[in-house]
Amino acid sequence: MSSEKSFHKISDLAAAGLISPAKVPALEKVAARYAVAVTPALAALIDKSDPADPIARAFVPSEAELETAPEERLDPIGDTAHSPVPGIVHRHRDRALFEPILACPAYCRFCFRRAEIGRGENALSAEATDRAIAYIAFHPEIREVILTGGDPFALSARRAGEIASRLAAIDHVRVVRWHTRVPITEPEHVSDAFVAALIVPGATTVVALHADHPRELHPEARAACARLIDAGIPMVSQTVLLKGVNDTVETLQALMETLVEMRIKPYYLHHPDLAPGTGHFRVSVEDGLALMRELRKRVSGLCVPHYVLDIPGGFAKVPLDSADVEKTDTGWRVRDHVGDWHEYP
Repeated sequence: MSSEKSFHKISDLAAAGLISPAKVPALEKVAARYAVAVTPALAALIDKSDPADPIARAFVPSEAELETAPEERLDPIGDTAHSPVPGIVHRHRDRALFEPILACPAYCRFCFRRAEIGRGENALSAEATDRAIAYIAFHPEIREVILTGGDPFALSARRAGEIASRLAAIDHVRVVRWHTRVPITEPEHVSDAFVAALIVPGATTVVALHADHPRELHPEARAACARLIDAGIPMVSQTVLLKGVNDTVETLQALMETLVEMRIKPYYLHHPDLAPGTGHFRVSVEDGLALMRELRKRVSGLCVPHYVLDIPGGFAKVPLDSADVEKTDTGWRVRDHVGDWHEYP
């Protein structure tokens, strides 16, 4: 494990040269509102001489986060409406989200759960964990459990193995999927012991890696992913389309092709959510569709992710390049998985 410490304070970011000392007072206000953490692995990727460095833009706080647009929401994808017990989001019949931890080694500045992540109690209590797992056990329609948070890979190997074993012991749970940034942000945590803890009899383990820029796929990150894949764990990816980070076809092409080289199937390209203080990351739907058209010209189908929007209010995802999306005079309207239409600004 690395002996270096993550940067959690604005003063520490300034001392490390990751922000200008002149910005400290404004960024202290950002840190009071949204959690801050930059790991040594990420700090090493940042080009301090480049004011537009994409890794810094994704992880280092900005004064723009204090600006909230009228359409932004504390719960942009409507998790609360589908949370029957703490730690569970059951939006789709056959699968449920399980959030055992609400902390991450590093905090993305565009996180759609940024209003709650890294605040207060960071992990479910033993009693809340029992209730969450009991809910899954009581609902035989749940075939797949998606571990998210926070970052579930921030758990210890012992705790991760315990949760995986309890889920796999439920007869109707066939797939346990882990969503994580840790192979990039803290690759040393993905040890042989941690990988072994994820593999349990009774269910298939899948890992979804969140990666937004090809530079995030540094050698240590590649090695961490290889440990997972070599152990027999299939991997997919998810990416958020972000202005100033990956909103060029060249960047997306490099990212998707590198993921495939790493034996990771590009799965989702998310249109940015309407989280508070994230307007500076948002691209238009028109620009996103144009990028996808150009990407398809340049890469094989193996490298093409699904471009999706989480419909605000809890109505699930919609593929943006489909007949379920229509342009209107004021923006867009999108059709959810049950056939209802919703306005999108």
